[in-house]
Amino acid sequence: MVESIEDSEAEKRQDKKVEEKKTMVGSETEKKQEDQEHNRMVRLLSNKIQRHKLKPGDHIYSWRHSYLYSHHGIYVGDEMVIHFTRSADHEIGTGTVLDRIIFSSSPTSSSDSPCPRCGDQSKASGVMSSCLECFLNGGELYLFEYGVSPMVFLAKVRGGTCTLATSDPPEHVIHRAEFLLQNGFGGYNIFKNNCEDFAIYCKTGLLVFTSASCGRSGQATSFVAAATAIVSSPLRFMTNSFPGLAAVGCGIYCVSRFVSDIGIRRDVTKIPVERLVAQSGLDESTATSTEMTKED
Repeated sequence: MVESIEDSEAEKRQDKKVEEKKTMVGSETEKKQEDQEHNRMVRLLSNKIQRHKLKPGDHIYSWRHSYLYSHHGIYVGDEMVIHFTRSADHEIGTGTVLDRIIFSSSPTSSSDSPCPRCGDQSKASGVMSSCLECFLNGGELYLFEYGVSPMVFLAKVRGGTCTLATSDPPEHVIHRAEFLLQNGFGGYNIFKNNCEDFAIYCKTGLLVFTSASCGRSGQATSFVAAATAIVSSPLRFMTNSFPGLAAVGCGIYCVSRFVSDIGIRRDVTKIPVERLVAQSGLDESTATSTEMTKED
């Protein structure tokens, strides 16, 4: 009889432990779900990332001049970034006031106090390798997102932060970046061939092969989309009220951004980096020979 009572009490204690364990597991699962939901909300509002979470092959960026524009690059590990920069002697400008507003994105360490790792890169241009400190230039660190859903893409009103296109494996990304570091990425153009275009190509291998006014850059397409929404003539016929005008303008802006994203455009081609560089060299040689023929 005594043994039966003891067995019953032991079973109760065991059942209690099982219930406590289930409650603990349930609480941990609930907390994990809450953390995941919080992280999703944080990523929706901001792409800011801590340095220790960076992985080789990540596409990173940092805002410049009070969020006027952002500078992009590919993190290759060991606190180093490969990026595409502009300067006064390496640029095809817009021919507008933007040329006075958007300055060089080259690191600002002067010859008087050069970076111990990078040296003096204040006058450098083209594809270059810089330490993370020089790349950020005092700004915050952000991670460019790939393979986002259309809803997330449209929720991020500011362009140049994400794309619907998917990224290639990190080893392919780093190979493209390092190859272009040695061979160049052509002439800098704010709308058609900028730092974001460089980083997106490294991540996806995609190039735009039309005479479109914009390349792969989300910043450039956002600018064009905003201009389209402002000057679009049908707006004044669709509504007379300011709220209605704002709603229609916002719709045109979102549609323009969406259809211009490299993840859904049809005028893009995946091209190996070796072929890209070889083709660029061929084009330059052809142009040079044509000029020489004209001079003769």
